[in-house]
Amino acid sequence: MELVCRDRTLDLSRTHVMGVLNVTPDSFSDGGAYFALEAAVEHARAMAAEGASIIDIGGESTRPGADSVSVDEELARVVPVIEELRAADVDAVISVDTSKAAVMRAAVAAGAGLINDVRALREPGALQAAAELNVPVCLMHMQGDPRTMQTNPRYGDVIADVAAFLSQRVAACIDAGIGRDRLLLDPGLGFGKTLEHNLTLLKHLDAFSRLRLPLVVGLSRKRLIGAILNADVGDRLYGSIAGAVIAAGNGARIIRAHDVRATVDAVRICDAVYGAE
Repeated sequence: MELVCRDRTLDLSRTHVMGVLNVTPDSFSDGGAYFALEAAVEHARAMAAEGASIIDIGGESTRPGADSVSVDEELARVVPVIEELRAADVDAVISVDTSKAAVMRAAVAAGAGLINDVRALREPGALQAAAELNVPVCLMHMQGDPRTMQTNPRYGDVIADVAAFLSQRVAACIDAGIGRDRLLLDPGLGFGKTLEHNLTLLKHLDAFSRLRLPLVVGLSRKRLIGAILNADVGDRLYGSIAGAVIAAGNGARIIRAHDVRATVDAVRICDAVYGAE
């Protein structure tokens, strides 16, 4: 399968790495490190050089307990970075990590080729914007919102419940005119899930194959890694790589990661051993 992202196409017969670029002062892992434009652009270029196929730019933290930011503030954070990366012809798809329709429109106008939405196009105007922008969209599952999502999350059957939600969002997208060839799915590890929920989802990722759409998985440096290893954010690299290998081996086509070089090497080994299907 191929994913057409404006002027760049990803061959999803192999596993790709999506490099995380948080243009925020408060993201859980690297908040503030790349808040300045020059630092953000330099880091994006470095991740592309390390093998990231996608650079995912986010201007609003979605860590547990995070507060929302205004549309104007989010635009001011992400659009200049996208413009600079396009001007520099960085060798990667530029993705915008947002749930706001206005940010989606401005980001794509500036050069983004993919929308990554943790709210799966449920915010006002987002579904219509995505349909009109004609770029691929990643639909993620989240129970609640970032401020409340880790307050006692509950499921009847986490696999069935997440799959049902994603299936419903796919149907909504198709009804809105978004083709299946433009859709990606993310089960949302760490977004309204306990450690047990996260481990169950990771172990049974292949259960989502019945939805017949490429899977994106992000667990890099997340709390679930820290909970298993009793490790702070800065000490979660090896655990994150182990999780990436499990995700790729269980069918994920895109791994969202902070540590690009290590993750690229890991998924290349997975592809060589298992072969991508």
